[in-house]
Amino acid sequence: MKRLLIVEDKESLASMLKETVESEGLEADVANSGTAAINLLAGGRRYFAVVTDLRMPGADGITVLRQVRESDPDCPVIVMTAFGTIENAVEAMRLGAFDFVQKPVDVDHLLILLRRCREHRELRYENLLLKEEFQRRYRLPAIVGDSPNIVEVSNAIQRVAPTDSTVLLQGESGTGKELFARAIHRLSPRRDRPFVAVNCAAIPDTLIENELFGHEKGAFTGAGARQLGKFELADTGTIFLDEIGDLGPSVQSKILRVLQERQFERVGGGHPIDVDVRVICATNRNLADDVKERRFRDDLFFRINVFPVTIPPLRARKGDIDALAAFFLQKFAREMNKPSLRMTAEAGEALRTYEWPGNIRELQNALERAAILCDGDTIQPRDFGIATEQAAAALDLSGTLADAMRSVEKVKIADALKRTASRAEAAEILGIAPRTLAAKMKELGIDSNE
Repeated sequence: MKRLLIVEDKESLASMLKETVESEGLEADVANSGTAAINLLAGGRRYFAVVTDLRMPGADGITVLRQVRESDPDCPVIVMTAFGTIENAVEAMRLGAFDFVQKPVDVDHLLILLRRCREHRELRYENLLLKEEFQRRYRLPAIVGDSPNIVEVSNAIQRVAPTDSTVLLQGESGTGKELFARAIHRLSPRRDRPFVAVNCAAIPDTLIENELFGHEKGAFTGAGARQLGKFELADTGTIFLDEIGDLGPSVQSKILRVLQERQFERVGGGHPIDVDVRVICATNRNLADDVKERRFRDDLFFRINVFPVTIPPLRARKGDIDALAAFFLQKFAREMNKPSLRMTAEAGEALRTYEWPGNIRELQNALERAAILCDGDTIQPRDFGIATEQAAAALDLSGTLADAMRSVEKVKIADALKRTASRAEAAEILGIAPRTLAAKMKELGIDSNE
């Protein structure tokens, strides 16, 4: 965000200040009265800072300051004062002004203050994001593997990353769709701006709109203060909507509006908010089928399907398993203060022959378990906790490949349910969302008591 608001009733000074800040690459709106400024702020215009004269006819600078505190509490306000009214400036500071400057304005000093305002604003957003980021699980920092289908995907994201085009990442749960979304962001011109990830399947339908768009104070019972949504936190950066196919119809329509108009409204708000954000979506569903069955809006599908990329499952890139295993074992050895971990030949073969229905996430979980359970620094097949010989014997590999895959999924899900105390724990082991696990159990006819 690089737009600020200048509030000054003397047109010559307002024009000079506007030209000065724009010469520094900033953008500025000018309001020639406090009333005009209040109308702009009440209408939902967002600025990284407001520079306002203190004495103006009608609504003065203190009134403008109060309006900023009401409409956007994180927006810094710089007050310009003259005629020796330092007492009024001190009052403005008490009410929350960022700083004040005396007239005639020292433009160099003002530009320094504006740089601090931008840093203040960005730090506030980053702190909100980091608070959530530290709660997230560790993710792969780089794309590991050189199988042909992964190389093809890597080439595709390198082509689309420098653009602002919407990307749709398709693939099974656990294939690393967020990793590729982060790679697109890192390769884009927005790399130094926020990356905000939202797991749409993990947030209840009653809360997802508030999570994405935020709410105004008093929007509902318990809304004691304004809350910024993920779209607003991602402004000038990238938002990643994971499992977008799980969104309900009302939220789908609001996301469509953001894509079309680059605007949204907070819950309980009455004014549109402009946002500059690149959207990357991901799904493990066949959205084209969902459109045919009216579970997903066709107009939203066409909007997000600009550049589709399909991430292959781990069973289709088994040549990468050794490299992935080496990467994870090095990571776990470092985190657990163990010497270098190694696998027996039988353990490596077990990894390469297993079908990995939970994909890379399941592989990561299996290797972490093995790092904990192994004797010394050597990992045996039994340490992985993947399907036992008895479970493998239960597989029905007759019929088509699809039939065999259903059998593998059924055995793996049943095994996870047996080894855990809840569906949530089983879903974690399998590397899928609890909602996805419930759908799979229904599809495969698995009783939760099995």
